Amino acid sequence: MLVTLDTAYTDTTAADLRFALGLPPQPALRTMTVRLPAGDVELRLLGASHQIRFGAVDETLACLPAVTAPMPAAFERPGYRFTATVRHLAAAAFEAAVLDLRERAGAGEHVLAGAFPGDRNAVTVLAARAIPGGAGWWTAHAYPQTGELVMTETTVIRA
Repeated sequence: MLVTLDTAYTDTTAADLRFALGLPPQPALRTMTVRLPAGDVELRLLGASHQIRFGAVDETLACLPAVTAPMPAAFERPGYRFTATVRHLAAAAFEAAVLDLRERAGAGEHVLAGAFPGDRNAVTVLAARAIPGGAGWWTAHAYPQTGELVMTETTVIRA
């Protein structure tokens, strides 16, 4: 589901993203609960990026001043794996990538995507899926002012 948000775009660059596990629920612009065999996944679009909750996992990737840990390229602990990549794209490639994300968001069954007002290419996409023994999700954060596309992938296996 692709929704147009009422909130101004607040993220500035991929370097401003901070990573945290275990934060309480942050104020969300939109939420979606995805029912999977291993349990519910709550997708939360924040004005500052995303938060996803599944069982005991509360993953936040956002521009939050109180969080100091930068976004890692990879982070693991038992049953949890997070990876992130930042792509720097030329204008035409960036627009094509965002168009692809918009199409995937519109066609996906367990997808919550937000388009921020003011720039058609300012989007955040969250998508959940079932995996054996748990849940997985991917996210995309588009930064039109810098041509950056941040892609994350997470898997959680329940013990």
